[in-house]
Amino acid sequence: MKLAFSTLGVPGTPIPEVVRLAADHGYQGVELRTHPEEEPVHPGLSPAERSQVAEEFARGGVEILGLAGYVRVAADGEDETVIAELAQLVELARDLGARHVRVFPGGGDQDLAEADAAAARRLGAAAPHAADHDVRILLETHDSHRAGVDTARVVGTVGHKHIGALWDVMHTWLAGEEPAASHAVLAPHLGYVQVKDVASADRTEPLPLGAGVLPLAACLDTLDPDSWVCWEYEKRWYPQAAELPALLAAGREHLLRLGAPKQ
Repeated sequence: MKLAFSTLGVPGTPIPEVVRLAADHGYQGVELRTHPEEEPVHPGLSPAERSQVAEEFARGGVEILGLAGYVRVAADGEDETVIAELAQLVELARDLGARHVRVFPGGGDQDLAEADAAAARRLGAAAPHAADHDVRILLETHDSHRAGVDTARVVGTVGHKHIGALWDVMHTWLAGEEPAASHAVLAPHLGYVQVKDVASADRTEPLPLGAGVLPLAACLDTLDPDSWVCWEYEKRWYPQAAELPALLAAGREHLLRLGAPKQ
Protein backbone atom coordinates (compact mmCIF):
# COMPACT_ATOMS: atom_id res chain seq x y z
CA MET A 1 0.00 0.00 0.00
CA LYS A 2 1.25 3.44 -0.96
CA LEU A 3 0.20 6.38 1.19
CA ALA A 4 -0.53 10.03 0.45
CA PHE A 5 -2.24 12.90 2.23
CA SER A 6 -4.31 15.74 0.84
CA THR A 7 -3.36 19.40 1.19
CA LEU A 8 -6.95 19.94 2.33
CA GLY A 9 -5.45 19.09 5.72
CA VAL A 10 -2.79 21.81 5.51
CA PRO A 11 -4.59 24.57 3.57
CA GLY A 12 -2.42 27.28 2.07
CA THR A 13 0.85 25.64 3.12
CA PRO A 14 3.77 26.48 0.80
CA ILE A 15 4.83 23.64 -1.48
CA PRO A 16 8.32 23.13 0.01
CA GLU A 17 6.72 22.57 3.43
CA VAL A 18 4.16 20.14 1.97
CA VAL A 19 6.96 18.11 0.39
CA ARG A 20 8.93 18.12 3.63
CA LEU A 21 5.93 16.93 5.64
CA ALA A 22 5.38 14.03 3.25
CA ALA A 23 9.04 12.98 3.13
CA ASP A 24 9.62 13.33 6.87
CA HIS A 25 6.56 11.27 7.79
CA GLY A 26 6.96 8.47 5.26
CA TYR A 27 4.20 9.36 2.78
CA GLN A 28 5.06 8.53 -0.81
CA GLY A 29 2.61 10.99 -2.32
CA VAL A 30 0.46 14.09 -1.93
CA GLU A 31 -2.93 15.02 -3.34
CA LEU A 32 -2.82 18.73 -4.19
CA ARG A 33 -5.98 20.77 -3.73
CA THR A 34 -6.29 23.29 -6.57
CA HIS A 35 -8.61 26.03 -5.37
CA PRO A 36 -7.28 29.17 -7.13
CA GLU A 37 -8.16 31.56 -4.30
CA GLU A 38 -6.59 29.55 -1.48
CA GLU A 39 -3.90 27.18 -2.69
CA PRO A 40 -0.40 27.58 -4.13
CA VAL A 41 -1.20 25.19 -7.01
CA HIS A 42 -4.03 26.00 -9.43
CA PRO A 43 -4.64 26.32 -13.21
CA GLY A 44 -3.53 29.96 -13.20
CA LEU A 45 0.13 29.05 -12.58
CA SER A 46 2.62 30.16 -15.21
CA PRO A 47 4.81 27.58 -17.01
CA ALA A 48 7.77 28.60 -14.83
CA GLU A 49 5.73 28.20 -11.65
CA ARG A 50 4.54 24.78 -12.78
CA SER A 51 8.11 23.68 -13.41
CA GLN A 52 9.14 24.92 -9.98
CA VAL A 53 6.42 22.85 -8.27
CA ALA A 54 7.31 19.72 -10.24
CA GLU A 55 11.00 20.16 -9.42
CA GLU A 56 10.25 20.63 -5.71
CA PHE A 57 8.41 17.30 -5.55
CA ALA A 58 11.03 15.52 -7.61
CA ARG A 59 13.81 16.85 -5.39
CA GLY A 60 11.98 15.58 -2.30
CA GLY A 61 11.26 12.16 -3.78
CA VAL A 62 7.50 12.62 -3.30
CA GLU A 63 4.91 11.89 -5.98
CA ILE A 64 1.99 14.15 -6.87
CA LEU A 65 -0.72 11.52 -6.74
CA GLY A 66 -3.46 13.75 -8.07
CA LEU A 67 -4.98 17.18 -8.33
CA ALA A 68 -8.17 17.66 -6.33
CA GLY A 69 -10.16 19.83 -8.69
CA TYR A 70 -13.60 21.32 -8.15
CA VAL A 71 -15.22 20.83 -11.55
CA ARG A 72 -18.77 19.47 -11.22
CA VAL A 73 -19.35 17.36 -14.28
CA ALA A 74 -23.10 16.79 -13.79
CA ALA A 75 -24.00 20.35 -12.81
CA ASP A 76 -26.40 22.59 -14.70
CA GLY A 77 -24.68 24.73 -17.32
CA GLU A 78 -23.03 24.60 -20.70
CA ASP A 79 -21.05 21.53 -21.68
CA GLU A 80 -18.35 23.68 -23.26
CA THR A 81 -17.60 25.45 -19.98
CA VAL A 82 -17.23 22.21 -18.04
CA ILE A 83 -15.12 20.57 -20.76
CA ALA A 84 -12.82 23.62 -20.88
CA GLU A 85 -12.36 23.48 -17.08
CA LEU A 86 -11.52 19.78 -17.33
CA ALA A 87 -8.95 20.53 -20.04
CA GLN A 88 -7.27 23.14 -17.82
CA LEU A 89 -6.94 20.65 -14.96
CA VAL A 90 -5.62 17.94 -17.24
CA GLU A 91 -2.98 20.27 -18.65
CA LEU A 92 -1.94 21.37 -15.16
CA ALA A 93 -1.62 17.73 -14.10
CA ARG A 94 0.50 16.96 -17.14
CA ASP A 95 2.81 19.87 -16.42
CA LEU A 96 3.23 18.86 -12.77
CA GLY A 97 3.64 15.14 -13.47
CA ALA A 98 0.43 14.20 -11.62
CA ARG A 99 -1.26 11.02 -12.74
CA HIS A 100 -4.85 11.86 -11.69
CA VAL A 101 -7.38 14.70 -11.63
CA ARG A 102 -10.31 14.51 -9.17
CA VAL A 103 -13.72 15.91 -10.15
CA PHE A 104 -17.11 15.98 -8.43
CA PRO A 105 -20.50 14.88 -9.80
CA GLY A 106 -22.42 17.95 -8.57
CA GLY A 107 -25.75 16.82 -9.97
CA GLY A 108 -27.73 18.68 -7.31
CA ASP A 109 -31.48 18.08 -7.43
CA GLN A 110 -31.56 17.05 -11.07
CA ASP A 111 -33.19 13.84 -12.16
CA LEU A 112 -30.52 11.19 -11.66
CA ALA A 113 -30.73 9.96 -15.26
CA GLU A 114 -30.21 13.50 -16.53
CA ALA A 115 -27.26 14.02 -14.19
CA ASP A 116 -25.75 10.71 -15.32
CA ALA A 117 -26.12 11.68 -18.96
CA ALA A 118 -24.53 15.10 -18.48
CA ALA A 119 -21.60 13.70 -16.53
CA ALA A 120 -20.96 10.87 -18.99
CA ARG A 121 -21.24 13.19 -21.98
CA ARG A 122 -18.75 15.71 -20.59
CA LEU A 123 -16.29 13.10 -19.30
CA GLY A 124 -16.47 11.31 -22.63
CA ALA A 125 -15.68 14.55 -24.44
CA ALA A 126 -12.71 15.18 -22.11
CA ALA A 127 -11.32 11.65 -22.33
CA PRO A 128 -9.27 12.00 -25.56
CA HIS A 129 -7.54 15.12 -24.21
CA ALA A 130 -6.77 13.29 -20.97
CA ALA A 131 -5.37 10.36 -22.94
CA ASP A 132 -3.18 12.65 -25.03
CA HIS A 133 -1.69 14.03 -21.79
CA ASP A 134 -1.48 10.65 -20.01
CA VAL A 135 -3.74 11.85 -17.19
CA ARG A 136 -6.72 10.02 -15.72
CA ILE A 137 -9.85 11.95 -14.67
CA LEU A 138 -11.44 10.41 -11.58
CA LEU A 139 -15.07 10.94 -10.62
CA GLU A 140 -15.34 10.93 -6.82
CA THR A 141 -18.07 9.18 -4.85
CA HIS A 142 -19.60 12.42 -3.62
CA ASP A 143 -22.77 14.54 -3.35
CA SER A 144 -25.35 13.42 -5.97
CA HIS A 145 -23.38 10.21 -6.70
CA ARG A 146 -21.98 9.31 -3.28
CA ALA A 147 -22.58 5.55 -3.59
CA GLY A 148 -20.07 3.49 -5.48
CA VAL A 149 -22.80 2.06 -7.68
CA ASP A 150 -23.78 5.59 -8.81
CA THR A 151 -20.25 6.70 -9.65
CA ALA A 152 -19.46 3.39 -11.35
CA ARG A 153 -22.58 3.68 -13.48
CA VAL A 154 -21.38 6.98 -14.97
CA VAL A 155 -17.78 5.88 -15.45
CA GLY A 156 -18.87 2.60 -16.98
CA THR A 157 -21.08 4.46 -19.43
CA VAL A 158 -18.09 6.47 -20.62
CA GLY A 159 -16.04 3.31 -21.03
CA HIS A 160 -12.63 4.97 -21.47
CA LYS A 161 -9.49 3.95 -19.58
CA HIS A 162 -8.59 7.58 -18.86
CA ILE A 163 -11.87 8.11 -17.03
CA GLY A 164 -12.00 6.39 -13.65
CA ALA A 165 -13.32 6.58 -10.10
CA LEU A 166 -12.08 7.88 -6.77
CA TRP A 167 -13.49 6.06 -3.73
CA ASP A 168 -14.15 8.42 -0.81
CA VAL A 169 -14.98 5.90 1.89
CA MET A 170 -17.00 8.34 4.00
CA HIS A 171 -19.47 9.06 1.23
CA THR A 172 -20.11 5.43 0.32
CA TRP A 173 -20.62 4.75 4.05
CA LEU A 174 -23.06 7.65 4.31
CA ALA A 175 -24.91 6.18 1.32
CA GLY A 176 -25.38 2.96 3.29
CA GLU A 177 -23.15 0.90 1.00
CA GLU A 178 -20.99 -1.87 2.48
CA PRO A 179 -17.24 -1.60 1.70
CA ALA A 180 -17.21 -4.90 -0.19
CA ALA A 181 -20.12 -3.74 -2.35
CA SER A 182 -18.44 -0.37 -3.03
CA HIS A 183 -15.21 -2.03 -4.03
CA ALA A 184 -16.94 -4.59 -6.23
CA VAL A 185 -18.45 -1.92 -8.48
CA LEU A 186 -15.56 0.56 -8.32
CA ALA A 187 -12.62 -1.86 -8.72
CA PRO A 188 -12.63 -1.93 -12.55
CA HIS A 189 -12.35 1.87 -12.59
CA LEU A 190 -10.49 2.65 -9.37
CA GLY A 191 -7.74 5.26 -9.36
CA TYR A 192 -7.17 5.56 -5.62
CA VAL A 193 -8.99 5.65 -2.28
CA GLN A 194 -9.57 8.58 0.07
CA VAL A 195 -9.79 7.70 3.75
CA LYS A 196 -10.75 9.77 6.79
CA ASP A 197 -12.50 9.30 10.11
CA VAL A 198 -15.52 10.97 11.74
CA ALA A 199 -17.57 10.64 14.93
CA SER A 200 -20.93 9.91 13.27
CA ALA A 201 -23.06 10.61 10.21
CA ASP A 202 -24.13 13.88 11.84
CA ARG A 203 -20.67 14.89 13.09
CA THR A 204 -18.26 14.80 10.16
CA GLU A 205 -15.49 17.03 11.51
CA PRO A 206 -12.16 15.27 10.94
CA LEU A 207 -10.75 12.97 13.61
CA PRO A 208 -7.41 11.15 13.81
CA LEU A 209 -7.57 7.89 11.89
CA GLY A 210 -8.97 5.16 14.12
CA ALA A 211 -10.73 7.56 16.48
CA GLY A 212 -14.05 7.49 14.64
CA VAL A 213 -16.63 5.11 13.21
CA LEU A 214 -15.72 4.68 9.55
CA PRO A 215 -15.06 1.06 8.49
CA LEU A 216 -11.48 1.70 7.40
CA ALA A 217 -10.25 -1.84 8.00
CA ALA A 218 -13.06 -3.31 5.91
CA CYS A 219 -12.31 -0.84 3.10
CA LEU A 220 -8.56 -1.50 3.09
CA ASP A 221 -9.16 -5.26 3.20
CA THR A 222 -10.66 -5.04 -0.29
CA LEU A 223 -7.62 -3.38 -1.91
CA ASP A 224 -4.68 -4.78 -3.82
CA PRO A 225 -1.32 -4.49 -2.01
CA ASP A 226 -0.04 -1.82 -4.42
CA SER A 227 -3.09 0.44 -4.12
CA TRP A 228 -2.78 4.14 -3.34
CA VAL A 229 -4.58 5.37 -0.22
CA CYS A 230 -4.87 9.11 0.48
CA TRP A 231 -5.78 10.60 3.86
CA GLU A 232 -8.18 13.48 3.26
CA TYR A 233 -8.24 15.36 6.57
CA GLU A 234 -10.74 18.17 6.07
CA LYS A 235 -9.02 20.82 8.18
CA ARG A 236 -9.96 23.53 5.65
CA TRP A 237 -13.66 23.13 6.44
CA TYR A 238 -13.20 22.61 10.20
CA PRO A 239 -10.61 25.12 11.48
CA GLN A 240 -11.17 23.97 15.07
CA ALA A 241 -9.87 20.48 14.22
CA ALA A 242 -6.43 19.41 15.43
CA GLU A 243 -3.49 20.30 13.19
CA LEU A 244 -2.68 17.57 10.67
CA PRO A 245 1.15 17.62 10.85
CA ALA A 246 1.09 16.38 14.45
CA LEU A 247 -1.15 13.46 13.37
CA LEU A 248 0.70 12.31 10.25
CA ALA A 249 3.05 9.78 11.85
CA ALA A 250 0.33 8.03 13.86
CA GLY A 251 -2.01 8.10 10.87
CA ARG A 252 0.56 6.40 8.67
CA GLU A 253 1.17 3.69 11.24
CA HIS A 254 -2.56 3.10 11.66
CA LEU A 255 -3.10 2.67 7.92
CA LEU A 256 -0.13 0.34 7.59
CA ARG A 257 -1.45 -1.81 10.44
CA LEU A 258 -4.90 -2.00 8.88
CA GLY A 259 -3.48 -2.76 5.46
CA ALA A 260 -1.01 -5.41 6.61
CA PRO A 261 -1.59 -8.91 5.17
CA LYS A 262 -3.86 -10.97 7.40
CA GLN A 263 -2.38 -14.19 8.82
